[in-house]
Amino acid sequence: MKPWLLEILACPIDKHFPLDLYIFSYETKEEEFKEILSFFENRDLDLIKKENIIEIHEEKGKIYIRDDIAIEKSLLDTYLNLIISSIKEVNYIHDKSSLKLSKQCFNIIKHDIKDKITNFSNSLEFEQIENILPELYFLNKIKIETEVETGLIFCSECMRWYPIIETIPQMLPDEYRDEKAEIQFLKTNKDLLDNAFFKQNLKPFNI
Repeated sequence: MKPWLLEILACPIDKHFPLDLYIFSYETKEEEFKEILSFFENRDLDLIKKENIIEIHEEKGKIYIRDDIAIEKSLLDTYLNLIISSIKEVNYIHDKSSLKLSKQCFNIIKHDIKDKITNFSNSLEFEQIENILPELYFLNKIKIETEVETGLIFCSECMRWYPIIETIPQMLPDEYRDEKAEIQFLKTNKDLLDNAFFKQNLKPFNI
């Protein structure tokens, strides 16, 4: 599961949104996070432009932007609002994996990137947009190109949880879920979650 998917997933039972994502492990390797961090720290605009993840167009005197998060091209202010919303969704991601660099990446998004893009959005000085291209590039790389291998999606409204197994979110109605297998899934990963999580009225199963 790519972290970006959290932006469109709602609980199939009560339609609650947003959901919480608990990451237990990644298919993405630590070295790949290191490479993304390196690109961000080096701020190589030529490389970023060459990959063409962020596409900027001018039509009839107006600026339009699209990327892999905001897929439809939008006016600059609309695009930035979508990106800020995408950044806020990171607050619902809880990285419980063993990777140090993945946690560092999400912290950068929550703080440095959030502040810089919010400040740019308040000024809307298009001639300065190259100053935030590394931030937009980094956000796209983390949200679109990294892959969660195992984890758990949690609805805080109905207290249902859904396992992520081999990158696939298993978001089935209660009657189609395998109680034995899913309780074992919780037991296998219980050390990655705190006791407060299990003290909730978890549905459809708890340990």
